[in-house]
Amino acid sequence: MNLSVMIGPLKLRNPVITASGTSGYGEELSQYFDLSLLGAITMKGISLKPMEGNPPPRLWETPCGLLNSIGLQNVGLERFLREKLPFVRRFALPVIANILGNSLDEYMELAESLDGEVEAIELNISCPNVKKGGIFFGTDRSAVAELVSAVKKTLKKSLLITKLSPQADIKEFSKIAEDSGSDAISLINTIAGMAVDIETRRPVFKNIIAGLSGPAIKPIALRMVWEAVSTVKIPVIGIGGIMTAEDALEFLITGATAIEAGTANFIDPLSSIKIIDGIKQYMNRNGISDIRQIIGSIRL
Repeated sequence: MNLSVMIGPLKLRNPVITASGTSGYGEELSQYFDLSLLGAITMKGISLKPMEGNPPPRLWETPCGLLNSIGLQNVGLERFLREKLPFVRRFALPVIANILGNSLDEYMELAESLDGEVEAIELNISCPNVKKGGIFFGTDRSAVAELVSAVKKTLKKSLLITKLSPQADIKEFSKIAEDSGSDAISLINTIAGMAVDIETRRPVFKNIIAGLSGPAIKPIALRMVWEAVSTVKIPVIGIGGIMTAEDALEFLITGATAIEAGTANFIDPLSSIKIIDGIKQYMNRNGISDIRQIIGSIRL
């Protein structure tokens, strides 16, 4: 049974990747299973300098979802290269670095420093939990084109993945990313939402707006992945509400080459492994020997 997929020239042993910000830097998940079983791991978003993130509360459960306002807290580039990356390099799997910045120069410096250190760079231009930076790039046509093009020219060894914002026109921005040199696109990031504490009558989060993830957004994510797959020729990585193998298979059948599981990791640290096992069981039941028989097999 062949579960391997190709993201451009990068081969993954299976199509299941952990989403940025939901598996830390690998230390936490490695307590539960061998990370080498994954198709790849996407590290927590990295900025040039350490970021403290947003004040608490940072998480708020909703029906069928989770609101988060982490604010991209991270250890910064220097510590990432010195401490975090060496740990995950103990495992035999591709590493994807999710990078974020407040300017074109910051993105380029990050990309240059990480080029060749990781197998792929995922441009975070779609996080709603910060007041400046990435989300501006993600919703501005010329900014996306300029950023993707500049980072692609900077990279000599690592693959470039552009993570698109659900606030943008997915067909249009998918095409912009492709035309600007991105090797693949990933979508979607969280959808902007909010919650109110009825006892205090105040917004739950200090920033008021937070990012909604989980099963509630899956139908939206699936639709946007369909739109992207119908528009571009580069690989599409599906993200959004993938909790089970059945969820993952919906994205693969729709045309995603791979998927990223996120919120599921908070509920069950073994969720990614269970998704891989579930895909294998589906292939066995249906007499499918190669996952490529599933990808894009939707019947219209």
